[in-house]
Amino acid sequence: MTVHFIGAGPGAPDLITLRGRDLIARCPVCLYAGSIVPRELLDYCPPGARIIDTAPLSLDQIDAEFADAQAAGHDVARLHSGDLSIYSALAEQLRRLDRRGIPYTLTPGVPAFAAAAAALQCELTVPEVAQSVVLTRVSGRASRMPENEKLVTFAESGATLIIHLAIHAVEEVVKELTPFYGADCPVAVIVHASSPTQRIVRGTLADIAAQVAAAKIERTALIVVGRALAAENFRDSALYSADYRRRFRGGAA
Repeated sequence: MTVHFIGAGPGAPDLITLRGRDLIARCPVCLYAGSIVPRELLDYCPPGARIIDTAPLSLDQIDAEFADAQAAGHDVARLHSGDLSIYSALAEQLRRLDRRGIPYTLTPGVPAFAAAAAALQCELTVPEVAQSVVLTRVSGRASRMPENEKLVTFAESGATLIIHLAIHAVEEVVKELTPFYGADCPVAVIVHASSPTQRIVRGTLADIAAQVAAAKIERTALIVVGRALAAENFRDSALYSADYRRRFRGGAA
């Protein structure tokens, strides 16, 4: 048997990958993070599949489900929200599977930050404005931030910041970023990106905390900060410039 970890996407059920959908359809056991994974994805499970919501379970209980599936010889579809590569609690599950000698695969999903950018209808990297995107968070109950990964450290770069799991600390985020980005720096808060309940709040570092409080946003939101959000008078990328020689346009490689 194999445990197939699948990034279920940011919220819209049709943003699952074809590979992820097909894996769900052939696994007799499905473990899904019910607090955020769309329930519509469970419609892809085969008839009679054992379906377990892991939201109320501990790591030990999830591990026990893996062990039971191994004993029965049943493949498992393990659905996580967004993409598996960040903030997915994947590493500790893989460690348990390694100890049991259970094989696994990883199928990526559409990450929340990409869905947020699509909702904002913008590019996060704009020529000569911002060419880096930092995915980060703030300390919380789940885990502390490493000492050398403070928000101000990333703010010094001026990069576009995508701040996860931080809406509860939006006032502190504003306080730390304003000296680097300026009070007029554009900010957007995206709630439930790509889902039917999606909401977007736009503002600046000067007013975003008040807007978030007024909108009563408390969870499942991304904070996006950076000049790329409202860039206008920037130079075009050289990629499609008529005088940019490249191998696909008769030039050098």
